[in-house]
Parts: sequence; structure tokens; C-alpha cells
Amino acid sequence: MKKKALISVSDKTGLIELAKALVENNIEILSTGGTASYLREHHLPISDVSQYTGFPEIMQGRVKTLHPKIHGGILGRLPEDQTIMAERHIDPIDYVIVNLYPFKETIAKEGCTIDDAIENIDIGGPTLIRAAAKNRQRVGVFVDPHDYTLLITALKNKSDLSDEERWQLAGKAFAHTAQYDCLIAQYFSQKDTAVPTLPKTLPFNLQQKQILRYGENSHQQAGLYITTEEKNTLANSLVLQGKALSYNNLADSDAAWACLVALGQNKKACVIVKHANPCGVAKADTLTEAYQKAYACDPTSAFGGIIALNDTVTESLAQTILTQQFVEVILAPSFETNALTVLQQKPNIRCLQVALCDQRPSYELKAISGGYLVQTLDTLLFSESELRVVTAIEPTAQQWQDLKFAWCVAKYVKSNAIVYASHEQTLGIGAGQMSRIDSARIAALKAHDAHLNLHGAVMASDAFFPFSDSVESAKAAGISAIIQPGGAMRDEAIIARANELELAMVFTGMRHFKH
Repeated sequence: MKKKALISVSDKTGLIELAKALVENNIEILSTGGTASYLREHHLPISDVSQYTGFPEIMQGRVKTLHPKIHGGILGRLPEDQTIMAERHIDPIDYVIVNLYPFKETIAKEGCTIDDAIENIDIGGPTLIRAAAKNRQRVGVFVDPHDYTLLITALKNKSDLSDEERWQLAGKAFAHTAQYDCLIAQYFSQKDTAVPTLPKTLPFNLQQKQILRYGENSHQQAGLYITTEEKNTLANSLVLQGKALSYNNLADSDAAWACLVALGQNKKACVIVKHANPCGVAKADTLTEAYQKAYACDPTSAFGGIIALNDTVTESLAQTILTQQFVEVILAPSFETNALTVLQQKPNIRCLQVALCDQRPSYELKAISGGYLVQTLDTLLFSESELRVVTAIEPTAQQWQDLKFAWCVAKYVKSNAIVYASHEQTLGIGAGQMSRIDSARIAALKAHDAHLNLHGAVMASDAFFPFSDSVESAKAAGISAIIQPGGAMRDEAIIARANELELAMVFTGMRHFKH
């Protein structure tokens, strides 16, 4: 009995070469619809599924492979099911080459309607793939054109797929259908919602992109998994040079890039991150000036840090960076060729080209014992209409600019977060302390160690002040204006103390804890 291969694909990459190899090895091809027409156009002999089953395609092609002769041929075990297969005239199907309707590409198109999306939900395809993968000991299943060479090579050598290859192909097949179903589930759970909402169930649509050098520590394994092939993301950034990325490199790079994008593009900007916290942030008229101002905030912490820049890295800036500090990763939307030549003096530095946008899922996850915490992203900064001056003294125009800048930076600093800034340059950052007063003291200490003058600078706090001690500490350091969410039980006392100290204070009505 001739072997059979069932082919039904949306992506026809590499299909003709595979089909020719099947025909040359006397393997009968069963096919349907557009795939059958495509193969015939290339003068390849095929048998229509409807001809084999004796049942026509119906409902505009929606029902064509859902038939016992097809699924019996795939799921049939030999020799256990040989008798029933003979009685029902069911031939074994040895290879299933299937990929699915382009649901992802369809919903990405501008103007895609719900009807368009639903019409591109494949039903027969996932059923064929799962059946073949379940019976992988006898059936070879192919969902990725890159894997066709496995079968072509085996046929050329007059052999067949190995057990290991069948196992790997089956795993890839189940992952393919799982990702497809996740994408559909996400589409239905988020469709027509005004704001991102939490799903009733949590579909994971992740694909392993690469194994990382190690995890948070060298004894931990880690990998990078992606949710999308979208190129304008950190996960799919173009690595122009450098050694392999680690877990911490990517985590810190993400923290730097998120803060950089939030700063906007009205000026050149630089964010330097160490251990997931900004240690220097600045905006200026030139990129080199922005870098120098960010670096000046905390040169000690910048050592071995991550540098994110919102414009092209020039040769002179690359040389400046190498002269001043050791850096793990540089992120930018582009690099001059001469800049890369300079940076190649330090071949371990990773240079990542990333688009100036922040493509994130609608929610984020954190693992806890036995489960996951899920929340929508903190995408807001403040509402202009809710900004409220609560003191007798109002901020000057320069202070308003600096308050908004410091508030933006504070959003990306681990709680408790305090940021001191002046002229869109961070002067001191206090991060991750158990008490807010300690963060305030550390921020002032950082400024002192960097020889930066806090006189007339502003302060941002990611959450309200429970007591007036942080306000008093800020005044003693030279701070002139404060921005904070408000909402504490002692707000009136805090406001009164700010008035006594002749400080301007603004409430945002929105906090930005970061844990």
C-alpha cells in the first residue's frame, strides 16, 4: 500500500520542494481547496480529500477534512486498529503537513471586522495537527516549513523520521495549536473593551526565542520568550554587537527603555539603569549633553549599567561613553557606523537597536507560590485636570517643568521612591527603601556624593507622605517644590508644614508604587 501525506497549508513556503520529494518517493498526496489548486498549478499529482472520502466539501469549504476516513487514517494505530481500518476502507495517513488560517495576520489588518476574524479561525487544521501529534509514533506532523528538510533528507536517504525527530515535531505541533488558541482567546477577551481588562482565564501565548546565558544568578537557568513577532520591541530588538544577553541585562534594559519612552521626544534624553532602578536621567538639547547630565547624577552606580538613548549614537558620543565608564548594554533607535566601530573596541558591550515605542501586553504577571498575580499595566502618569497646587506658594514655570520630569522618573524607581531634580536632570534618587524618609536621605546623600547642588531643586515622591519628616528633610537639603499623590490621613498637617517651610507642593491624585 502506498504511503499517504495529507497537505493543507496557508503558508506555502517550501511546499513545492517537499511535494516533489513525496512524489519522487511514490507517496500519494491528499489535499484540499487552495493547497490542491496550488500543487496542480505546479503539475504535481494529487488526490482530492473529497474524492478519497467520497464526501464533498460543504459549507463553502468549512467542512472538508472532518471525516472518519481522514482522522481514522491519522489516529489509527498499527497493528492494533488494522482490522477496523480494513473493514471501513480506511488507509493509514503517514504524514500530516498543515499550518493554519492566518488569524494573527487578519486581526492585525486595519479595518478588520469581527466577521473577518471569525472566518479566519481554523477548525479542521488544529484537529488534524493534534491527531497527528497524538499518534506521533507512526505519523510525522509538520507545522513549520523550516522542518520540511527533515523529511526531504530522510526520503533522499531512503529512510524515515527518527523517533527523536517525531517527538520534537509533535511537541512543536502542540505548541503551535496552543499558541493559535491563545491568540484567539485573547482576541475574544479584549474585543470591544474601552480599557484593558483582566481575562477570566489566562492564556499563555509564548514562544521561546533564545536561551539566555543564565538567570538572575549564575546557578539559575533562563530563557527569553516572546508573545509577538513585532519588531518594534525590546524582545525582538536587533543586537548589533556584544556577547550573549543575560536575564538581568534584559530586565534592566526593559526598565531603562520604558522610562526613556515615557520621557517623550521633545528633547534628547538619556536613562542609565542599575539593578532595575534609574540611577541617572536627563533631557537636554543634545544627546551627549543628556548623557553627561544623566551620568553626573550617580557615576558610581552607572558603572556596569545600562544606557538608553532616544536618538542616534554618534562616534563622538560612543567615545565619550567608553572613556567615562564601563557599560553592559547601550540601547538606541540607531547607531552610526563609526560609532559601532568605536564600540567594537569593547566587544562585550551589547548594542541593541530598538524602535522608540513601547509595545507591551495589556497586562503583566508576577509569580507567587502556587499561582500568578495579574494586573493591567500602569500606563498613566497623571491627569492634567487633577494636578492640584495645595500650598500658598505656586510652582514657577521652571519648577512645573522639573516637577513633571521628576514625577515621570519616580514612576520607574522601585518603591519607596524619591527623586530630586533640576532643569530636567536627576540630582539624587532614593530607591527601594522600607521607609520614605530613608529614600529621601539617600537621594540627598547621592547628590552630595556627586557634588550636585540641590538648592532650588524639586522633589518627587511616588506615594504620599505619612509624616512631615520627608518634607523637612527635603527643605534642609535645599528643595523648593514637591510633587506627590496626596491622600494621607495627615495631608492637612503635611500641607501646613510645607507652607511653614515656604515650599510649593502639588498633588497628582495618582500614586506609582513599583514593586
